[in-house]
Amino acid sequence: MQPTSSVTTQSTLRTAPQRGYLWRTDELLRLGYNSRSIKYLLDSGELRRMRYGCYMSAGKWDSMGPRSQALARIMAHAHGTLTTSTGGLVYSHLSAARLHGLFLWGVDQKVHVLHPVRPSSGRWGKDVRGHTEALAETEIVTVRGLRVTSLERTMFDCARMLSYPKALVIMDHGLRLGADRNVLASMGAASAGKRGIRIFRKALENADPRSESAGETLSRELMQRLRVKPPEPQFRVKTRVGNHRLDFAWEEEKLALEFDGKTKYFDYKPTDEVIFEERRREKALMEDGWRFIRIEWKDLFQERTFKERILRTLRSRR
Repeated sequence: MQPTSSVTTQSTLRTAPQRGYLWRTDELLRLGYNSRSIKYLLDSGELRRMRYGCYMSAGKWDSMGPRSQALARIMAHAHGTLTTSTGGLVYSHLSAARLHGLFLWGVDQKVHVLHPVRPSSGRWGKDVRGHTEALAETEIVTVRGLRVTSLERTMFDCARMLSYPKALVIMDHGLRLGADRNVLASMGAASAGKRGIRIFRKALENADPRSESAGETLSRELMQRLRVKPPEPQFRVKTRVGNHRLDFAWEEEKLALEFDGKTKYFDYKPTDEVIFEERRREKALMEDGWRFIRIEWKDLFQERTFKERILRTLRSRR
């Protein structure tokens, strides 16, 4: 008969460690696992391989929303490569944006790092996108114990590598989080001829920190591009049940445009009470003569229908 301690050990190795949720291979080996038991945990769904030599509890991963999963990839890179706040590596571009909590839309899931000089081929790994560009120490901050480009430098780098609508999403939210517009303007003025600088300048010129989501930013950008009469963002209205803030409003026509995409793309789920209160306020606004156009993500990619819908509703009031 097998000793009790041996049976217990074998049983324990068939489940992920109880402490923590992110482990390197060497950490699992120190806990008594071997390559065979690690493979078993991967095959059974107990572990998820985040990158070469680094694993995460599959249960922890599955419980995360999209934004948290994107952050987990960065933390797995830092843990797997033993990155510390004193190392030469700096998280930049989209990874820095995620660490700063910026809204992102339609971007890649790679880990972005910045080095003053390009390391040897293959050093970064398949899950990493490396950048080599000059970086001052004053443009580095510490976030979650990691060296990260500052908020303004992050917005500058991201805007220059993205299309205009995607850059505008970052610019809106960065300003909302407190980025210094004057610092950004100075960076743009000193960067004539750099790749992507025109998009950066255009995004900064048209940025509006009142935007509360990527969907609102893209809605505003689409209305500008389609030359729809510009509405007022985050318009406040007083009703019999209290104040209400509309995503967009044409005050003269008493027409509101509400974007209904926040719950799907961000780690937030409204309670039944929140939904009830939202509908209650909307009903009170309708009693005061307000009309509503509700749009979702799919509507942003049906431009002709989107424009006709708004123009038709604006004309109907006149």
